[in-house]
Amino acid sequence: MRQFCYSIFFTLLAVSAWAQPATSAKYAPTVEENALLWEISGKELANPSYLFGTIHMIGKEDFFLTDATKSSLEKAQQVTFEIDMEDMMDVAKLVPLLMKSFMANDTTLSDLLNEEDYKLVEEHFEAVGLPMMFLNRIKPMFLSALGGEDMFSLGSGEESQMVSYEMELMQMAQGRQLPIEGLETAEYQMSMFDSIPYTVQAQMLVESIKSGSADDGQFGQMVELYKNQDLQGMQSMMADEASGIGGYEDLLLVRRNRNWIPVMGEMMMAKPTFFAVGAGHLGGDEGVVALLREAGYTVKPLK
Repeated sequence: MRQFCYSIFFTLLAVSAWAQPATSAKYAPTVEENALLWEISGKELANPSYLFGTIHMIGKEDFFLTDATKSSLEKAQQVTFEIDMEDMMDVAKLVPLLMKSFMANDTTLSDLLNEEDYKLVEEHFEAVGLPMMFLNRIKPMFLSALGGEDMFSLGSGEESQMVSYEMELMQMAQGRQLPIEGLETAEYQMSMFDSIPYTVQAQMLVESIKSGSADDGQFGQMVELYKNQDLQGMQSMMADEASGIGGYEDLLLVRRNRNWIPVMGEMMMAKPTFFAVGAGHLGGDEGVVALLREAGYTVKPLK
């Protein structure tokens, strides 16, 4: 059950990042401002808050936190993620989400795909030890995460090959007994993804399996861009990969970024906050950095 809970959590985080547009405007970060960590000040804030861009999963050997990031976290009085991480670790709260991972009206994956594509999906999951008889009613978007090798590499202790920035930061916050908050609820994200038709989700699943070997190289490229703090490079690469999202960009990214700004404002007025969201949300004229500047805050990069 833990692996499936992980798949739900990382799907909620990762799918929206695919929709990041490659755009620029007067408020958007410039090439010279490429950074993962940003200081937010001004607009009557008594103390600065901080915005950090994560990559949701990364190889243990590639994981890093700069001294500036650690220092910013130490200055914060609360830590906020896209969704409340502690809720995602609470089995009692996960069970209702697990129930929502099933398609409505007894729809099955075999209803959505032709025989050839269904066989492709079936063979893919059987190869990782997951019989389709247990998966046929699960929403295709979650199958996309559940079937990834990276998901099964995210274990615990020394056996883990992959680590999560969100989980590492949550543990650091818990070590300091800091409150942990979310910019939105997992229930909201689930309902948002439900706006994508099952047929579209199913085709996204098929395409993700077909391009699996290429994705390995793309993930490596993304990690290198992340390690170089190349925000614009990551943004451009995400835009190239976002064709499957198509007309759902506003739903998955733009609307959410705009919804976050007033929530962030209230949190920052209450106490200095360390925000950790997917790096794909930061750049562009509809990214969080630009929207905070548009709202009147001073946002500057920290290395």
